[in-house]
Amino acid sequence: MKLGTGIAGWLDTIGEQAQKAEANGYDVLSCPETTHDSILTMAMAASQTTQIELLTSVTIAFPRSPMVLAMQAWDIQRLSKGRFSIGLGSQVKGHNERRFGGTWSAAAPRMKEYIQMMKAVWSSWQDDAPADFIGKEYRYTLMTPTFNPGPIEFPKPKIFLAVVGPAMARVAGEVADGILPHGGIMTDKYMREVLLPNVKIGLDRSGRTWDDIEIASSGYLALGDNDEEISKSLDQYRQPLSFYGSTRSYHHVLRLHGLEDLGMRLHKLSLDGRWQEMQDIITEEDLLTLAETCTYEDYPQFVADKREYASQTGFMMKTETDEQKARAKQLMAAVQAVSTPGVPRGL
Repeated sequence: MKLGTGIAGWLDTIGEQAQKAEANGYDVLSCPETTHDSILTMAMAASQTTQIELLTSVTIAFPRSPMVLAMQAWDIQRLSKGRFSIGLGSQVKGHNERRFGGTWSAAAPRMKEYIQMMKAVWSSWQDDAPADFIGKEYRYTLMTPTFNPGPIEFPKPKIFLAVVGPAMARVAGEVADGILPHGGIMTDKYMREVLLPNVKIGLDRSGRTWDDIEIASSGYLALGDNDEEISKSLDQYRQPLSFYGSTRSYHHVLRLHGLEDLGMRLHKLSLDGRWQEMQDIITEEDLLTLAETCTYEDYPQFVADKREYASQTGFMMKTETDEQKARAKQLMAAVQAVSTPGVPRGL
């Protein structure tokens, strides 16, 4: 099992963060795209590390053209000597139109074309394949020597896809190399009953198997050494739940748990800008309905038993003292030693 951690912030802090993560023994380093550009962040991390894998989690696709991201990913893949994977996300309509000033169309079919075009571009550069991708949203029919960087001595970058809805899960199964379940509003129940079965549909459509795709573990999970610490960990989900739960595009997750009414209340408060009150109305019972709990000592076995579909997972605990650092290192090694089949139970 690969262990991942995240970095974020201004570019002048990224190098030190990335080097620390690598020195601490993590396998995968990811970054979000909220207040800073994910591509610049990963380029900086690539230049300051030598072993750790790099993954954007995620890069918002639609405001950029597939060619632009294909070029950037190609450069980072060469810079990192084959350690880079790009995670793509669609974002929701409002952000695409009103924050990015872009356009919106049905996200799942558009994302499928987006990934197909990126891979077609890389095939031109690496394998001298013709520029002949034509879709409804995107076209790639021109590549001249002036604009062809040529092959690199490393595999083509992997494309991970952020998924929440069934349609995007099917697209991931069809054309993506990896899956990033939306950690902001994801539960184990939703993963198993909705997301993973639709990934299987996509795999079947493209003639692929679970061996052809990597899946990051997901689902609200509160870790701690005792009930008090677990309760504090659980409390940290109020912020992402209040934010993502207020977006009606994600209410199907809450509906599965009988909490759609909570989503509607959050949505109404968000329209009034009552951000703190949104967190306050979420009860501990709501959180326990959505989240799983586990002690640190039991976490390696939890991963083996309940994240059997995953090839990578996250882990973080306090490392303020030498004793805490030694314990964290021991638990990290135990998680990394876990071997999973990569196939969801029953699928």
